[in-house]
Amino acid sequence: MKAKVETYEKLLSDLEDLKVLNELGIEEQDESVIPEVKQELERLKDAYGKLKLETLLNGLYDRNNAIMTLHAGAGGTEAQDWVQMLLRMYTRWAEDHDYEVRTLDYLDGDEAGIKSVTIQIIGENAYGYLRSEKGVHRLVRISPFDASGRRHTSFASVDVMPELDDEIEVEIRPEDLKIDTYRSSGAGGQHVNKTESAVRITHIPTGIVVSCQNERSQIQNRETAMKMLKAKLLELKEREQKEKIEDLKGVQMDIAWGSQIRSYVFCPYTMVKDHRTNYETGDVQAVMDGDLDKFIHAFLSMKK
Repeated sequence: MKAKVETYEKLLSDLEDLKVLNELGIEEQDESVIPEVKQELERLKDAYGKLKLETLLNGLYDRNNAIMTLHAGAGGTEAQDWVQMLLRMYTRWAEDHDYEVRTLDYLDGDEAGIKSVTIQIIGENAYGYLRSEKGVHRLVRISPFDASGRRHTSFASVDVMPELDDEIEVEIRPEDLKIDTYRSSGAGGQHVNKTESAVRITHIPTGIVVSCQNERSQIQNRETAMKMLKAKLLELKEREQKEKIEDLKGVQMDIAWGSQIRSYVFCPYTMVKDHRTNYETGDVQAVMDGDLDKFIHAFLSMKK
């Protein structure tokens, strides 16, 4: 809170300094200050926008790191390539916000792209911002995998949950768990491991499956997978507000038509539109390069 107050007070001080500079320029008819005033004004607008966005983060776990899982849906190889494009988009967004990105689990596509990938995004408010991305994302474009140059529609699901610390208690009975180990694998053999260090945990009552393969040892992979499972169970418990764990599965949306939260259209026109907030932009390339803040702001403002 102290940091937010100090940031706000610094903004007010900088704005007053800019007003003085602007007034001096007008009094002395000095046009040379115009570029400096414009540049500083844009910087202040940007800083104010980020601070305003932070004030919308009032969820219990908004300050936490985020764990994001991307799954290919309807569309075959095209959908798997779409997952790879989304992974790049979220990685670029995270880098722009000085967040660290770690790959926890990775499954290659059959011919190209990625079937599924789980990443950890580390930094303050990562979950608060990225919870807006949870849902099905739809892509419309001319497929590079279609020799006929036809337009294809593909889908990918994005799941986001907060990373929970050890202080938060979630009851998980050992007898409810099925734990498998397997050899790590990844794109280009980067994550190949000679030992069965990768871990997959199935929570039998709910059918939830989590896996981790990129830590250095089986013990570390198991600890990370348990954190992911704990976060998923807590999310289900809070969402459904039911006592019986077998009722916490919730309604599972198909990763296909009618369930998308956002559409990315590359052809016959260019547009990205969020179907929850109706915010849209024609600059598809900027969005794919990680420019997501306006979508996030629109979602958080709607939820306030």
